[in-house]
Amino acid sequence: MIDQLEHGADGPVRRVLIADPDSRLRADIAAACLQDGFEVVEATTGQEALASAAEARPTAILLEVSLPDMSGFDVCRELRRLGDDVPIILISARADEIDVVVGLEIGADDYVTKPVRMRELTARIAANLRRARLDGHELQRTRLEFKDLLIDLNERRVVRQGDEIALTHTEFELLSLLAANAGKALSRERILQHIWGQGHQGDIETRVIDVHVRNLRRKIELEPSRPFYVLAVPGIGYRFTNARPD
Repeated sequence: MIDQLEHGADGPVRRVLIADPDSRLRADIAAACLQDGFEVVEATTGQEALASAAEARPTAILLEVSLPDMSGFDVCRELRRLGDDVPIILISARADEIDVVVGLEIGADDYVTKPVRMRELTARIAANLRRARLDGHELQRTRLEFKDLLIDLNERRVVRQGDEIALTHTEFELLSLLAANAGKALSRERILQHIWGQGHQGDIETRVIDVHVRNLRRKIELEPSRPFYVLAVPGIGYRFTNARPD
């Protein structure tokens, strides 16, 4: 959790847990993370990953989907069940849409396919930490209100009809981007730029956005199949309603 971050002499500790049975890839990722100023914790199995997550309290987790004792999907699911909201980036050699969909639907924040491009991977880690406010920057208090939906950008809380809705970091960032531009059609390219920054493009990222939108609708819409808030704009991207409280 954000209020449980360790702090060192230079600010919040940024610690990455790398769970992957491939020692060579793990070493390459660790070297790239260390170069970017992250502390590194390593695991080779799902059980080791769960134990390390509890003990080391990483600020981000890189999780291989194919682990020797259990799938990365199961590890991700268990972490979310335990209430751990640390950003999770799944890594896999499989680029099938069903794998991307499954990973994001069980609570992962991002999905990276092999071969891993190290600069892109560390950029994604940094982007996920920014979204989670784990880099120490504070937001100005801002509340966005739409009909029966309240979005508090500072506290990162979403409330509908008095009930708080639990969102992943990526879902919240997507919602806040759309809501802050209510009434405007945002292209997938702009959404991609906002979520992952420069240099991220392609079919995988497009599918990732669509899956996050689908998951977001399931959580904030009364009728996800007939969305009121997050609307598709054919050929462009998505638009958020500009309906305000009565």
